[in-house]
Amino acid sequence: MSDNKLVVILGTNASGKSGLGIELALRYGAEIVSADSRQVFRGLDLGSGKVTKEEMKGVPHFLLDVAEPGDFFSLKDYQDLAYEAIDGIFARGKHPFLVGGTGLYVNAIVDGYELTDAPVDTELRAKVEAMSIEELRSLMGEKLKSIPDNLDMKNKRRLERAAEKLLMGKPLNRESIKKYDTLCLGVTWDREILYKRIEERLDRRLNEGMIEEVEGLIARGVSEDFLYRLGLEYRYILLYLRGRFKDREEFRAKLFMEIRHLAKEQMTWFRKRKDVYWLDMTGDPISQASELIDRFLMQIG
Repeated sequence: MSDNKLVVILGTNASGKSGLGIELALRYGAEIVSADSRQVFRGLDLGSGKVTKEEMKGVPHFLLDVAEPGDFFSLKDYQDLAYEAIDGIFARGKHPFLVGGTGLYVNAIVDGYELTDAPVDTELRAKVEAMSIEELRSLMGEKLKSIPDNLDMKNKRRLERAAEKLLMGKPLNRESIKKYDTLCLGVTWDREILYKRIEERLDRRLNEGMIEEVEGLIARGVSEDFLYRLGLEYRYILLYLRGRFKDREEFRAKLFMEIRHLAKEQMTWFRKRKDVYWLDMTGDPISQASELIDRFLMQIG
């Protein structure tokens, strides 16, 4: 078996990528490495959509619950741990599957970003984080002749990190050395079907105790600033608990809208990759994926 062939299953929120990854892992005796920026934190379960032990069906999962809420966890931290997990799976004679929806995490592994352990300038970071999204966009325009294609100008957190690099005199474009031979399989649905899946998943998680999960995190001493910066479910549940919505219905409607918006942004990010085979989820995605994986694993070199 080749020790550098990595199968990647990527997709939007509520697309079913985790379930598909597990079914394929069972078929190939594979082990899964998560690529999700919130699932690395312990206790962020319902809000991050983390698979349960039962849902794993015995398939080993890595890069879940590797940091405490509030810990600083960088892209370099993720890449180091993911490389270690993937190489460990190869060493056991198994196939690694990278499964997730955080585009930056996926790209860091698939493209082999060259990252460094440069210390954080906390004073500069605080200054940048205090800027509005309009101020950050203006800074980008002043400092750059052209905006990199992979910089999402609507994502404040990514703009903050880009501004931080610019002000420190670092290049925005990363050097890359590809570590693995990869097959990228994409999971998504037509917009209306995806939105329905998002809505059903949101209601299910709310009924299962997603609000209570956030209350528990706060009771354990997790900072509200950390929860707010996580965005989406954690941010809007925090605002709901602070009384920022007139009622639960207004809160749910706003959160549903924001999750749909994220799914759209995720698709925009993933569509930039030209190496993704998009599966027809209304057909037989297991068979489609298996045919592609079989062909990929048989390739030499």
